[in-house]
Amino acid sequence: MVKGSAGPRVPPLLATVAAWCWRLIGIAIVLFAVVWLVAFLRLVMVPLAAALLLTALLHPICGWLRRRGLPSLAAAWVTLLGGLVVLTAVGVLIGTQANAQFPTLLAQVQHTAREVQNWLVTGPLNLRQAQLDQMVQSLLDQVQTRREDIGKSLVKSATVAAEVLAGAILMLFMTFFLLKDGDRIWAWLIRGFAQATTRVDAAGQAAWRTLSQYMVGTTIVAAIHSVVMAIVLTVMGVPLVVPLIALIFLASYLPIIGIVIAGGLAVLVTLGTKGVVFALVLLGILVLEQQLENHVLQPLIVGRLVHFHPLAVIVALAVGGIVAGIAGAALAVPLAAVLYRAWPELRRTSPAESPASTE
Repeated sequence: MVKGSAGPRVPPLLATVAAWCWRLIGIAIVLFAVVWLVAFLRLVMVPLAAALLLTALLHPICGWLRRRGLPSLAAAWVTLLGGLVVLTAVGVLIGTQANAQFPTLLAQVQHTAREVQNWLVTGPLNLRQAQLDQMVQSLLDQVQTRREDIGKSLVKSATVAAEVLAGAILMLFMTFFLLKDGDRIWAWLIRGFAQATTRVDAAGQAAWRTLSQYMVGTTIVAAIHSVVMAIVLTVMGVPLVVPLIALIFLASYLPIIGIVIAGGLAVLVTLGTKGVVFALVLLGILVLEQQLENHVLQPLIVGRLVHFHPLAVIVALAVGGIVAGIAGAALAVPLAAVLYRAWPELRRTSPAESPASTE
C-alpha cells in the first residue's frame, strides 16, 4: 500500500452542494422551531400581530394629533377611543336595523320556503308532499341523533369565543401602548445591536412604512367592496344591508377568504328573502368581484402602495393560505412586503461600519 494515499476525492460541486444542504437544514430547523413557538404562544402572538396592523392603520392619525400639540398620552387616547366610538356606532346601527327588519326577514324567508316547497311539488321534479314531509322528518331525526355532537360543538365555540374576547382586550391594550410609546419601545429594542444599530433602525423604519401603506391599501380595497355590495344589495331590496356591508368591510381584511365567507352569507340571506334568481345574480357578481380583487385591486392598489410586484402579492396570498389558513392569508402579504422592503436596508453597510472606519 502506498504511504499517504488518499481515498476517492469528493467532486468540488458535490462538496459545495452538501455544505449548502447542511446550512439549509439548519435554517429549516430554526424556522420550524420559530413556527412551533408562535403556534404555542398563539393567544399572545395573534393579538400582537393584530395590534401591529391596527397601530399601522391608526398611527398616522395619532401622529397628526401630536403635530397639532397633543401629548403622546392624549393623542393615543383620542385615537383609540375615537376608533372605539366609530365601531360602537356601527354596532348600534347594525343592532337597530337588525331588530327593525327581523320580522320582515322572517316573513320573507317563510314565503320563499313555501314557494320552494310548492315548486318541488308542482315543478319538473314532481315530488309528492309525503316525500317532502319524509325528507324534513329525516333531517330532524339527524339533528336529534347528533345532539351530543352539536352540544360539544357549542361548548367548543364558547371556548373559542372566550379566547377571541380575551385576545381582543389584549390587542386593545397593546395597540394603546404601541401608539403611545412605539418610538421608545423601538429605540429600546435596537439598543443592543451595537454598530449594526443604524442598519437595523433603517430596516425597521422601512418595514413600518410598508406596513402602514399596506393597511391603507387594504382599507381602500375594503371600502370599494363595501360600496359595490351596498349598491347591489340596495337595488335588489335585500334586508339587513348595513350588517352585511359591515361584515363585508371587515372580512375584506382577510384577502380572498374573507370576501368568500361574507359573500356567502349575503347570498344565503338573498336566497332566503328574494329567491333563487336574485341569489344567483348576487353570486355571479361576487365571483366577478373576487376575480377583480385577486387580479386588479390587490395587485394594483396594495402592490403599488407597498412597491410590491403583483405576482408576489398573489403568490404570498396563496402560500400563506396553504401554510396557515385564514391567519396565514391575512398576514402573508404584509409579512412578505415588510421583509422585501427591510432586507435591502439590513444588508446596506453604513459609513460607521465600513472597513475604512474601523482601521
